[in-house]
Amino acid sequence: MKSILFVVLLAVTAASCSKDKTDTIVADNIGNGSVKLAGSFYPTVGIVVNGTVKITSSGADFSLLLENFKISGGPDLKVYLSKKDTPFEFINLGPLQSNSGNQTYKVPKGVDFTIHKYALIHCQQYNHLFAIAALKP
Repeated sequence: MKSILFVVLLAVTAASCSKDKTDTIVADNIGNGSVKLAGSFYPTVGIVVNGTVKITSSGADFSLLLENFKISGGPDLKVYLSKKDTPFEFINLGPLQSNSGNQTYKVPKGVDFTIHKYALIHCQQYNHLFAIAALKP
C-alpha cells in the first residue's frame, strides 16, 4: 500500500505548472452578481472527475461554485484556491460537501485571483491531489 501511495505522490509531484496572464481581480473590489472566472476539472492519476468550477460575485462577496460535479471518493477531501496547480500557498475553503452535485463555497475577502489561479480538490489527510481546474476569465 505504501509503495502505491508513493508512486501516486511521485506522479502528482511531477505535474507541471502553467501560468496564464490575466487582469487583476481582487475579491473585495468587483461585484455585479456575475461569473468572473471559470474552469473545468481534470484528474490526477487514478482519479475520475467531471464538472466545472465558477467564481461568481454578488456585491463584494465572492463564491466558488462546483457545477455538474462528480469525483472519486476519498477521505478528508478539501476545496482549495491555490497559487499553483499543486497545493502551494493555498486557501482552504472547507471540506468537500459531496462527491457529486452542485456545491457552493464562500471565498474570503481580499483573495487576488491573479495570484490564486487554481481550484483544487485535495485529500488533506494523505496529502494527495485529486483534481485541478485553472480559473480563467
